[in-house]
Amino acid sequence: MGAQLRVYKRRIRSVTATKKITKAMEMIAASRIVKAQRKVAASAPYATELTRAVTAVATGSNTNHPLTTEAETPTRAAVLLVTSDRGLAGGYNSNAIKAAEQLTGRLRGEGKEVDTYIVGRKGVAYYGFRERPVTDSWTGFTDEPSYADAKKVAAPLIEAIQQETADGGVDELHIVFTEFVSMLTQTPVDNRLLPLSLENLEEGKEELAAKHEILPLFEFEPSAEDVLDALLPRYVESRIYNALLQSAASKHAATRRAMKSATDNAGELINTLSRLANAARQAEITQEISEIVGGAGALADATAGSDK
Repeated sequence: MGAQLRVYKRRIRSVTATKKITKAMEMIAASRIVKAQRKVAASAPYATELTRAVTAVATGSNTNHPLTTEAETPTRAAVLLVTSDRGLAGGYNSNAIKAAEQLTGRLRGEGKEVDTYIVGRKGVAYYGFRERPVTDSWTGFTDEPSYADAKKVAAPLIEAIQQETADGGVDELHIVFTEFVSMLTQTPVDNRLLPLSLENLEEGKEELAAKHEILPLFEFEPSAEDVLDALLPRYVESRIYNALLQSAASKHAATRRAMKSATDNAGELINTLSRLANAARQAEITQEISEIVGGAGALADATAGSDK
């Protein structure tokens, strides 16, 4: 019984230490969520106004710009997958990877070749383990991304969509990331960034109409195409930056939720082990009492026999 009691006590100490670690990680993740939410809120006005500007230029001109005009027969697409550098976030990374896999399958079903770009070590490790080709990847900044990181990610994507497919370029640019809805809900989404679809342009018009605003008439100098050349790279960078911030907030929320669950489970396991340890100690005490009583009875019998 003594050995079993020592095993229970050793397991209780181990689980208690684990509980302290998960509790600390939960608190750290909770503090980071607030910072990430503030960054998402701060980036939203810029991304919204830039989207409106691009929409205004695209709808206010008759220019068939390659970044706003869909190819008649698209043959190649680029998919940017945003994951995290670290784990311990529940199903955060697996859900994003699953969404990217579904998007890739759909694009290939449409007869398009897919170039994969990945942000985050978890996505890189997933594709590397399965020996799947990755055009480019970036790691080391997923917890706290900056606009410079977004520009670094956007540069090869913009270059690829500006090239002809015969020269290694792409016709479409898609992004898969995890949208931060609330502290309890984070949803993986896939969006087509380029070329701008007619649906996106119509949504921009409807949004302005709902606010009783009218798109102004523009005169472009030197040309609408030059304006689009200047605006659309900024548009892609801002959308990627917003996606990185959304993903960072989602990852911290998922980590907080996973660590809270681990802390609660550790507490339940400690209670269960404590009950088992108490039962083992009680059994040990009972056995000792039984041995004492038995020894006393045997001694009494022996003494009575010697007196006779």
